[in-house]
Formats: sequence, C-alpha cells, structure tokens
Amino acid sequence: MNVEREADNKKYARLLSRALPTAITTEAEYTRHRECVRQLMKKGEKNLSPEEERLLELFAVLVERYEEKHYPVAQVGPLEMLHHLMEAHSLTLKDVWPLFSSKGTASEVLNGKREISKAVAKRLGEYFHVSPALFI
Repeated sequence: MNVEREADNKKYARLLSRALPTAITTEAEYTRHRECVRQLMKKGEKNLSPEEERLLELFAVLVERYEEKHYPVAQVGPLEMLHHLMEAHSLTLKDVWPLFSSKGTASEVLNGKREISKAVAKRLGEYFHVSPALFI
C-alpha cells in the first residue's frame, strides 16, 4: 500500500460510514468484511485512494484477527512440509535426491528414518523458494 499519500479525514469518514467495519463476531460479518477486502483489492493497489488504502488495511486487520482465532493454522513438521511441497510440485525422490548428500540419505529422510540436516534444509528452502526454517 502507498503510505506516502495523506488521507483526507472527511473522505475516510464517509467511506467508514458506508462500509461499517466492526470487530468480527459472526460468520456473516466475516463474509461481509472479506467481500469488502476483495472489492478493494479488485480495484488494484495503484487505483486506490489514500482513504481506500486505509480502509483496506483496517478490514485486513479485522479479517486476519478473526481468522487467527477461528481458523488457526495447524503446525506442520519438517517431513510433512517436504512431502506437501513435493506433492504440490509433482516431485518424486528422483527429483529431489540431488538436494541431499545421496539417494540413500534422501530415501531415509523421506521415510522418516533420518532428520533433515541444516545444510539440506537450506538447499530445500532455496529449491522451493521458502524459508529453510520450515524443514528444521
């Protein structure tokens, strides 16, 4: 979002009075707030007025807070993350073993018999364009 432009408080107040953002306590409010976010994002970041940028940020915070409380993300272990990423990219052992020290090591890791080393975690992170911390 473009924070350099100053929002006009009167215009922002009019937007607020039409949008009526609130602390989200029901699924209906959650759906309405998400729709507001979607409509603002549909305009494109460069096409939002400073007032709309502020409103989008407010709605995003409210939606995020509700989602964190009602839809917590389950913690996934390193091996599960690796299996997920491999499946998402349609990869097999043959595709990823070069990231390990050998085919045997890759097989042991993928079968849960061996931990992912920090060096391999770094290579996996680079390969999948994610944080290596996901594999540690």
